[in-house]
Amino acid sequence: MINYIKLKMLVIASLLMSVGQAEALEWKSGKTITLVCDTASMEPVARTASLMLKGDIKTVLDANLKIIRGGKPKGSSIYANVNAAAFAYKKEAFKIETIDNTVRILGSDAHGIAYALLEISRMLGVSPWEWWADSKPRPLERFSLNDNYKTEQAPSVEFRGIFINDEDWGLMPWASKTYEPTDVKGQIGPKTNARIFELLLRLRANTYWPAMHECSRPFFLTKGNREVALRYGIYIGGSHCEPMASSTATEWKIRGKGEYDYVNNSTNVSKFWEDRVKEVAKQPILYTLGMRGVHDGAMQGAKTVEEQKRVLEKAIKDQRELLARYVDRNVTHVPQLFIPYKEVLDVYNAGLEVPDDVCLVWCDDNYGYVRHFPNQKERMRKGGNGIYYHVSYWGRPHDYLWLGCFSPSLMFQQMSQAWHKGIQRFWILNVGDIKPAEYQIELFLDMAWQMQSIYPGQNDASRELIPNDEWLATHLHNFYAREFGQETGNKILPLMLDSYRLAFIRKPEFLGNTRCEEWDKKYSIISDLPWNEEFIRSRLAEYKMLADKADVVSKSIPVERKDKFFQLVEYPLKAAEQMNDKLLYAQLARHGKADWERSDAAYDSIVALTRRYNEGFYNNGKWNRIMDFEPRKQPVFNRVPHTVATTPLPTAPHYIAKLNATDCYSGTPIPWVGLGYEGKAAGICKGEELCFHFNTENASDSLTIEVRMIPTHPMDSGKLRFAISLDGSEPVTAEYQTEGRSEEWKVNTLRNHAVRTFRMRTNRQTISHIIRIKAIDDGVVLDQVFVY
Repeated sequence: MINYIKLKMLVIASLLMSVGQAEALEWKSGKTITLVCDTASMEPVARTASLMLKGDIKTVLDANLKIIRGGKPKGSSIYANVNAAAFAYKKEAFKIETIDNTVRILGSDAHGIAYALLEISRMLGVSPWEWWADSKPRPLERFSLNDNYKTEQAPSVEFRGIFINDEDWGLMPWASKTYEPTDVKGQIGPKTNARIFELLLRLRANTYWPAMHECSRPFFLTKGNREVALRYGIYIGGSHCEPMASSTATEWKIRGKGEYDYVNNSTNVSKFWEDRVKEVAKQPILYTLGMRGVHDGAMQGAKTVEEQKRVLEKAIKDQRELLARYVDRNVTHVPQLFIPYKEVLDVYNAGLEVPDDVCLVWCDDNYGYVRHFPNQKERMRKGGNGIYYHVSYWGRPHDYLWLGCFSPSLMFQQMSQAWHKGIQRFWILNVGDIKPAEYQIELFLDMAWQMQSIYPGQNDASRELIPNDEWLATHLHNFYAREFGQETGNKILPLMLDSYRLAFIRKPEFLGNTRCEEWDKKYSIISDLPWNEEFIRSRLAEYKMLADKADVVSKSIPVERKDKFFQLVEYPLKAAEQMNDKLLYAQLARHGKADWERSDAAYDSIVALTRRYNEGFYNNGKWNRIMDFEPRKQPVFNRVPHTVATTPLPTAPHYIAKLNATDCYSGTPIPWVGLGYEGKAAGICKGEELCFHFNTENASDSLTIEVRMIPTHPMDSGKLRFAISLDGSEPVTAEYQTEGRSEEWKVNTLRNHAVRTFRMRTNRQTISHIIRIKAIDDGVVLDQVFVY
């Protein structure tokens, strides 16, 4: 999947570039370094970052950072100042360069200064996960930068951040009982939020949607949370059911009066919003407009789409009047979001007028596939477009709240397309409890920071822009190399890539063939997946090989990095392996093809692995209660009941040819590194085709061709269509888009494939054949073609 030789050559070239150049700046262990700041560089977020850098310098160099306001830069110093005009008033940009033995930092604003200071921490070897993944930096005797070193950076997306959601089994119990124990039930307090905001600054993010389930004390009703957000310069916002910075699910019961109904109780609902706006008007807030029901329910008091439209128009008008009254008279200067989601999307599609300065935030389908890409009119809006994306989810067809197995390749493909299609102002990621989705969080926020390096720009307007397909491979490599060193990182990388690929075929949480929130009780009973014995045993063997290799790597990990390795590599990989063992050996045992002991032992292993996660090796139980291997107590997490199958396992199909998208012999595929069942899926530009060649053993008058697509959603036309032809025959057109939460969508979601099957005639005189697959619409991503 990844050209490892090319990656190593890039690393060697980088090292060679640094050798032989004069090292004009050097900081030595035990010495004092001075940070000279102008007034604008000492705003709260920059001040906080300077103190974080001070701590990092102490940890890495055992040196002191002396912070002073004003004055002239001197040797072995850092000089920071703000100049918005130097960056054409682009927000949060910065430049770092070395001049005369001094690190000079120029920022477009205080956030730019903060990110620049923490860029120096990165240069010192401090991981963004130094606290959240026990990634202790290595001590240095000296740190140097080449003469005329220079970097200039700016965000690709203006508002970038994370959403803590479904916190019931991880972050909330850990925060309220382990890290920040309190008598207040379910409190996630300022000490915890300070750690989250520190992580966000290190990842160059600026936005946070706090936890909002009924199990948690609301963010703004918890003493100290507002103040810590101000200190870290974090914009606080809320999801589609949390308008006007109000966590309705919990706060309405505390602050509200009557029903949360803008038809029959608008005075009290408006007062509910007004009180919050008055309270938070002086700090950074991303205000979500509109409304739904309490928590994630449908709007009350309005039944038809037309009634809901009138209610929403009045609500948005009234909300903007509150913002103009308390935040800024020019309401267009206040950042605002509108999220067309569920029935609110129906109202939007029915002609709801959203003010032009409001950012429209689109959603994925909760499983990583973006539902809507902005049309030309939406791309022209002053408020721009945003995305609410998931790597963790509670709901139909099945939760995935436990393991951070979400495919980085799918995120890369979908978010690249989203940015290219104009979703460039706001990105928020539903991360569940943060752990164990560390890599996906960093990938998402790094993409939001540097999308221009993924789409370097092309002048051929007749084709879709093609992304830099090496970017993800390099990013994956750099993550593990940074955390564990080049040699160990090179060993870890293929293990995690294969683990992500296997989870793409079927997430560990989906292996029981069960579903959540279905009326039919059969979906609460663990049953067979439609897999044959050969496929099952092959999958079990692949996971065992990965776990065995992880054990070998683990033995070489130094003591001080054991906890980090367990959290970032060993637990997600081995827990996934044991979940496969538990459910797939059970499937074989139901058919008399394996012993039940293998399944039972795997359950015990998952329990033991989770206990080790919470207790830690050397961190003294720092993460106790953060990891729960059975969120929502779904049946799939239980020990599997010993039953006997009443129908046989399917037999392995005999195919003539298996063709991955990148196996095409002509055409211009857009390769998406690591995406698909074998990591070889590729996009096809609208109007273009890929051609595949295969041979049959004997001549035949017809063949069955099965086309397996990545189940994306339409981008422009409202449809996803491709045309297929065999040996020059008349092309046959197929559609594969899905509607809502249809049965087909559920099946596609659980297996990450949309399948179309064709019976096609051939020339009986030949055993050599050609398949042509042409994309009729934007967004077509082919994974595999099977010929039977």
